[in-house]
Amino acid sequence: MSPFVFGLLAAVIAQGALALGLMFYLGTIRVPMIARGEVKMRDIATSRSGWPQAENQVSNAVDNQFQLPLLFYVAVGVALYLGAGWLELLLAWGFVVSRYVHAVIHVTRNNVVQRFWVFTAGLGLLTLLWLLLAISLVGTLLR
Repeated sequence: MSPFVFGLLAAVIAQGALALGLMFYLGTIRVPMIARGEVKMRDIATSRSGWPQAENQVSNAVDNQFQLPLLFYVAVGVALYLGAGWLELLLAWGFVVSRYVHAVIHVTRNNVVQRFWVFTAGLGLLTLLWLLLAISLVGTLLR
């Protein structure tokens, strides 16, 4: 396995670990609230409105792991198919780091301006990765 393949797969695992970690963290918030009777099952059965803000912050952070990261997973698959290099690897890891920073901001101080800038940085890195892949694909077609 080349170092590029290894590095890209490691980035995918790190991104998946973030999503799973946030889900487990959400469970550590939700289960005790229900067990203590602070939140009633009937109030959350069909709507999130019955959860308090602390839960909503983490729940929204979990949701965020299924938005841009979906495009990341597909991009990594395409990069692996086309043959990845250092630039794809750096962009992928930059994106993953941005998602970790975004999640930490989201579940702690939840500063929306900071979250926005980190989100934008991750979006920029992901966009560059997709542009690089598109250029690589066109280059492959023109050969």
